Amino acid sequence: MSASRHTQYEWQWQQLLECTLRDILQSINPLREDWDVRFHMINEIRAVVQSVESLRGATVEPYGSFVSELFTKWGDLDISIELHHGSYITSAGRKHKQSLLVDVLHALRKRGGYRRLQFISNARVPILKLEGRYNISCDISVNNLSGQMKSKMLYWINEIDGRFRDLVLLVKVWANNHRINDSKSGTLNSYCLSLLVVFHFQTLEPPILPPLREIYPGNIIDDLTGLRAAAEKQIEDICGANINRIKADRSRIVNRSTLSELFISFLAKFSDICSRASTQGVSPFSGQMEDIDSVMRWLPKTYALFVIFTPLPPSHYSAHLFYFLHFAANV
Repeated sequence: MSASRHTQYEWQWQQLLECTLRDILQSINPLREDWDVRFHMINEIRAVVQSVESLRGATVEPYGSFVSELFTKWGDLDISIELHHGSYITSAGRKHKQSLLVDVLHALRKRGGYRRLQFISNARVPILKLEGRYNISCDISVNNLSGQMKSKMLYWINEIDGRFRDLVLLVKVWANNHRINDSKSGTLNSYCLSLLVVFHFQTLEPPILPPLREIYPGNIIDDLTGLRAAAEKQIEDICGANINRIKADRSRIVNRSTLSELFISFLAKFSDICSRASTQGVSPFSGQMEDIDSVMRWLPKTYALFVIFTPLPPSHYSAHLFYFLHFAANV
């Protein structure tokens, strides 16, 4: 095959892939009714929580992909029951959270209309799982303010470049089809996949996203103290100011990669990283690979590769990436 014909073939193949990815995006993007049924489900659970005596004064607040707007039309819903003692940020012990979720479980059973109710008490964050009237799975936790802040951070990141959301959705579909988007089976949760896309965008030439420390240089969870409204506003103001500065920087070289180019390079990058997984990990905070031995915050080396999100404490790191790299290398 001549060089010109080979180039033409590659161009046609890439155009076909681009159209296919766009078609997939159109089919998985939530419609107005998908938003509406989730809002309705949030209100239903809010009514259930308000009927529980031990949760008097608590609020029901969504987080996860619904808040970050990184969910597909089949995406599940994450809800946090926030306990309030005045306007201050509080914490609840593990046993107290478990007890409250049992109360919610009894209230849901009493009301009826919910399927597959399952209380997972031994999870790192105790979770009550259920499926509602609209075939939407829902995870309920207690005082998961950190989950809300992680979701907001991803939402703010998308303001820098909308291709971030598109690639996250495509990677989720790809990972789900390869059965590696399920943290319960030891593979990747959706937040971890999102961080991989963040890192991919940080390490392109030229980069699309900056290191996360340029958006928020501190530890978000450590900074969530005192008055909740004031603490959240301070974090939002810092992130907003830095994102506006990044967007207004005319010296930044624009990366004009197409969606298909970004998807292919994403798979190629993490296939290659597999060879370094025993000694290095991925750090979206610094926007580069980090030597595991030199970073004291790593989890035990029983994992093949780690993703760290340093504005959050060690208990919130995402891991379990071996299966991802195995599949990426074989796609």
